Amino acid sequence: MFGIIPKPLWNKVHPADEYNRIDLDLRLWIIKDQDRIIITDTGIGDYHGEKFDQQFDVRQEQSPLVKALADKGIKPEDVTDLVISHLHFDHVGGMVYKDGDNFKPVLPNVTIHLHREHWQYALNPTLRDSGSFHKKYFKDIIEEFDKAGRVHWLTGKEGEILKLSNDTLRFKCSYGHTPHLVHPYTSEYIYLADLIPTSNHVHVPWVMGYDIAPGQTTVDKMEFLKMIIEKDLTVIFEHDPKYASAKVTQNERGKYICKDLQ
Repeated sequence: MFGIIPKPLWNKVHPADEYNRIDLDLRLWIIKDQDRIIITDTGIGDYHGEKFDQQFDVRQEQSPLVKALADKGIKPEDVTDLVISHLHFDHVGGMVYKDGDNFKPVLPNVTIHLHREHWQYALNPTLRDSGSFHKKYFKDIIEEFDKAGRVHWLTGKEGEILKLSNDTLRFKCSYGHTPHLVHPYTSEYIYLADLIPTSNHVHVPWVMGYDIAPGQTTVDKMEFLKMIIEKDLTVIFEHDPKYASAKVTQNERGKYICKDLQ
C-alpha cells in the first residue's frame, strides 16, 4: 500500500501484521437526495472462498454490502444509482451475489455510472494488474444492464454524472492507479478511492505499489489536492480504518496534510 516508501516510515502510522498486511476499510459513499439513493462502489463481496479470505484476511463481520446498507436503513432494491470508481475486485465485488453457479445483481434497480474507457481497459488489462480485475464477477452483469439501457457511460477526463436537487454530482479522472479512475464529487465532498486511499496517503510521495503508473499518481495527487483546497472539499477515504474523512491543507513547508479528521 505504500510502494517504495521504507517500512520503518509507514509502519509508524499504519502498523502491519506478521504477514506484512495492514488493516483497511471498504467505505461506501451514500447520497440520499429526494427520490434517489446513490452509492459509490460496493466493497469486496462475500463469495470469494476460504483461500481468498485467508490470503487477504477478509473479515465478513465488518458487513458486506447488504448489511452495510441495512445499517443505514436502506434496502438494496431502493438504491437508484451506482457510481463505480473502477473495476478492481475490492470496489465492485459487492455488486453481485452467488446463486448456485451464477452471479446476480445485489442492486437490481440501479443505473450504473461507469467510465467507458476504464471498462474497455478492464476487459484487457496488462499482466501487471490483470489479477485485480475479476471479470467473471462483473462483466456479464454490466453487459446485461447495458442491454437494458441502464449504464450511463462516462467519457472524457471530467464531467457531470447527474443532477441533484440542490447540487450536481460531477466526476474527475485520475490515471496513475488505473486508467480513467472516476472520482465523484459535489460542492462539499469528494471520493478519492485509490488515488488517496487513506489519510496517510495525502503526503504526495506516498503512493501505492499497486499503481500502474506511480509517477503519474504523484502528478494526479498534486492536481487533485490543489482542487480540493481551492473548492474547500471534504475528502472521503475509502480504505482508511480510522478516519472516514478530512479537510486538506498545506503546512509552512508546503506539505499537504490532513486537518479535521473525522
